[in-house]
Amino acid sequence: MNKFDLLKNIKTIAIVGLSDKSDRYSYQVAEYLKDHGFKIIPINPNVKSVFGLKSYKNLLEIKEPVDVVNIFRRSEFVGPIVDESIKISAKVIWMQEGVSDETAATKARSAGITVIMNMCMMKMHKNVKS
Repeated sequence: MNKFDLLKNIKTIAIVGLSDKSDRYSYQVAEYLKDHGFKIIPINPNVKSVFGLKSYKNLLEIKEPVDVVNIFRRSEFVGPIVDESIKISAKVIWMQEGVSDETAATKARSAGITVIMNMCMMKMHKNVKS
């Protein structure tokens, strides 16, 4: 499935590293996705909520299916996030611009998860819409 079709078929996005500060890129991307009909689940142990939505400490705390795990963490922190993504049976791992980890990506793909690296989900969605 290509990236454009993928974006048309997802509904729930867990955003790891989502900040509650409106000047942060993770906040702006999440707000855009929320405003375009996606269900957002904030993952950040350092904040209580974002957009009035409860923020979880990690992916394992989520009690509902997740289509996409969108990662806003530095590349060196991706491995454990991928491990959690596999445990919750996420369908897609999406690493934002500047984030990539080939070893973790290979592990995720071996578990049947689609992996996108070094790409902004908001920018891709804008391309799909136009």
